[in-house]
Amino acid sequence: MKIPITILGTATAIPTAKRNHTSILIQHSGENILIDCGEGTQRQFRKARLNPCKLTRILITHWHGDHILGLPGLLQTLILNGYNKRLHIYGPKGIKDKMKKLIDLFVKQYGKLDLVVKEISDGKVFETKEFILESKSMKHGIACNSYSLIEKQKTRLDKKKIAKLKIKDKKLFGRLQQGKNIKYKGKTIKASQVTYKTIPKKITVILDTKINPNCYNIAKDSDLLICEATYLADSEKGSKLAESYKHLTAEQAGMIAKKSKSKKLILAHISQRYDKDEHLLLKEAKKQFKNTEIAKDLMKIEV
Repeated sequence: MKIPITILGTATAIPTAKRNHTSILIQHSGENILIDCGEGTQRQFRKARLNPCKLTRILITHWHGDHILGLPGLLQTLILNGYNKRLHIYGPKGIKDKMKKLIDLFVKQYGKLDLVVKEISDGKVFETKEFILESKSMKHGIACNSYSLIEKQKTRLDKKKIAKLKIKDKKLFGRLQQGKNIKYKGKTIKASQVTYKTIPKKITVILDTKINPNCYNIAKDSDLLICEATYLADSEKGSKLAESYKHLTAEQAGMIAKKSKSKKLILAHISQRYDKDEHLLLKEAKKQFKNTEIAKDLMKIEV
């Protein structure tokens, strides 16, 4: 099963004509998960022809304006459109108090939402039948998280082989999927002969951090790594700014992808200073990791 990902916004603190503030949507088995909600995110939903009322969860990496200032407007829109689900919001320590203040200031006058806000750092954020969502803390001067969606391995029936057997009792399918052999029309059918194991996929998002061991830990063996690349390392000034503001360079993003044995890297969180020189970020990252692309607003990917 393909996992659709829409990169709604790709800018840093200052948006540009072609880059909106940060937000990423991951869709999987009925879950619509938004990672960060920068200013203008709800409009990016409209441009991408996506319905924000299908959201089930919001993951906040950290409480900086370019990652959360879209929340008030998005929550107002959900209320005005009759959103009737329970919306789970996760983020680093302090998010409960911050969300309460945000709702009191901007949202509650429009009505009520069924919100569950949870503070998390390292470990499992939540789990479904299909995947686990994990988090690891980053280094950005304030509490900050990165996130990984990790699929569970599943046993699937080989539809072609099953069709040839002409099994009518669907209850037997469940036994085969559980790895149990069955008897049908006097013959023993081994589960291993008609089933296969899926290859689980992993998607990791690292935004706003200085280089640290958890970057490599959370990105390990990712099929797709979306990683910030705020500065160029190929200049003394860029490296100093990255260190000073606790951000990553394109070179470091490439290093993380390489050392973590990720399969694909997408550079995000692109500074306005490189608006006309984005190719330099891409070139620098590719020196470390060849399978790299640079994110664009409304970019759609399937993993």
